[in-house]
Amino acid sequence: MSGIKHKVLEVCKSMQSETIRNLKAAVDESQKAANEYGPPKDRYDSFRTQLLRKRDMYALQLSKAMEQKDILGRIEPGKKLDKVEFGALVFTDKQNIFVSIGLGKLEVNNQTFFAISPQVPIFKALQGRKAGEEFTFNNNKFKILEII
Repeated sequence: MSGIKHKVLEVCKSMQSETIRNLKAAVDESQKAANEYGPPKDRYDSFRTQLLRKRDMYALQLSKAMEQKDILGRIEPGKKLDKVEFGALVFTDKQNIFVSIGLGKLEVNNQTFFAISPQVPIFKALQGRKAGEEFTFNNNKFKILEII
């Protein structure tokens, strides 16, 4: 079953790489627009300042996306986990959860998984629990079937 965890991790890495590529393109495009506009027309040239702020915003998002990809790199797909923690693939009676980074819904082998970060409330409800245990989140009762 660890093969599925490896595939889910690869899909997450691929999604994050795509985000990084898109953000790099946005940073380059914003810098190009600022360069084409030329030097500031006067001391209070708000349009050029706006172009540079946009570039800086994308650069910050790019930096965070690269950090998130590094976090994914710390997950060992072959490591057997007996409780819910970072890197766990959790199968419940209602949904499948991958504790990694917040990427949302993804499809792998015709199964739906939700990639969540350890900072979200559902992880707090899951943290440290073992297969067979139940937990309640948003007035919904879940049973943990398996942890990989």
